[in-house]
Amino acid sequence: MTNSSQQPLSKLNVLSFKGVQMKTFHTTWFMFFVCFFGWFGLAPLMPTIREDLALTKSQVGNLIIVSVSTTIIARLIIGRLCDTWGPRKTAVWLLLIGSIPVFLVGLAKDYTTFLIFRAAIGIIGASFVITQFHTSMMFASNIKGTANAVAGGWGNLGGGITNMVMPVIFASIVGFGFTKGEAWRYAMIVPGVMMLIAAVLYQKYTKDTPQGNYSEIGKTKGTHAKTDWSVLKDWRVWALTFAYAMCFGMEITFDNVASLHFVDTFNLPQATAGMLAGIFGAMNIFARALGGIVSDKTGKRFGMRGKGLLLAIVLLLEGLGLILFAQAGTVVFAIASMLTFALFLKMANGATYGIVPFVNEKNVGLVSGIVGAGGNLGGMMFGFLFKSENISYAQAFTYIGYIVIAVSAIVFVTRFYKVPATKEEVVLQPGVAIA
Repeated sequence: MTNSSQQPLSKLNVLSFKGVQMKTFHTTWFMFFVCFFGWFGLAPLMPTIREDLALTKSQVGNLIIVSVSTTIIARLIIGRLCDTWGPRKTAVWLLLIGSIPVFLVGLAKDYTTFLIFRAAIGIIGASFVITQFHTSMMFASNIKGTANAVAGGWGNLGGGITNMVMPVIFASIVGFGFTKGEAWRYAMIVPGVMMLIAAVLYQKYTKDTPQGNYSEIGKTKGTHAKTDWSVLKDWRVWALTFAYAMCFGMEITFDNVASLHFVDTFNLPQATAGMLAGIFGAMNIFARALGGIVSDKTGKRFGMRGKGLLLAIVLLLEGLGLILFAQAGTVVFAIASMLTFALFLKMANGATYGIVPFVNEKNVGLVSGIVGAGGNLGGMMFGFLFKSENISYAQAFTYIGYIVIAVSAIVFVTRFYKVPATKEEVVLQPGVAIA
């Protein structure tokens, strides 16, 4: 029999570091935050990299596509590994292996080698699945949506801080007398070191579940059922996958192209463009959490149907905001419209994962991985629009806005409901609460 300290928490006190649940919460969002530095550290430096490697618009588009496409497969694999290995071991190995291409990308001397390194770095994006899975393990169903949204949002915050900080690191290295071509390469050593530090912290301060690690509580591959791919027949999983493609897919796409868009459209310096792109990402400090909080409150009053309607509404508003952003003729209007669609986009992220843990509670890791992969699939598909020589960035944003609105209609007609795990399955899935 377990005591209260070994149970999922029913309250989230973000100022607390007490107990394995809160230590894990803070460590896992920080891990995802650091991974964003490795994953998107190159994005705000692309104006310089484009010049250094003489990249065409099509080649830049390919880099955008490959940076998120490798994450699709990685997220599916990581979701399964969380179910079998446990999130702790999975996170540590992902950080260690993922840091290698981050350290070595500076060796790239041409488009092809840079493309290969960019693809390898993409596996780091699978860290999101670990964060969502691990947070779901540590919190009870009444607060799970909020906890997932806060952890995911604070991790996504790394995308914004990266856009702000990496140009400063780059400029500092140039200030020491290095060329711009050398500076962007040396700058990537910083996120590589951060990932190694995060691996040590994850190993030291987290447990797989409130009761302990899988190995400590007798959860092994031998006791775990085979992967239940029947979840792929569940339309709700696909609806959430499409939804996440529209919100998180657009988020990582914007992280990739924002600096280039502001430089090319408004003739801004790289550092200024990075700062504006950083504002977009910085909204994660509250906006994704807000989506999760509202989702939980809506769920208490209106059930899963209310959670689904909320997601449809914020997606609709995101799409409208994107269309406004595409029409911006001045920097001021661009910033205002960017903040508008960013708010609803990030709320949609939180609202999506306010639903995910309840769709199939005996396969939380797998469903999280599938939906998470959908986010990267969206980012990959959007990348083709930004690659085209015949479509401007503004036109690409407009087309995406209409696609997001269409998906909001799909979510609106989808009926969401809970499929709880049985008591026997909960034994095999520690920390997954029965709703």
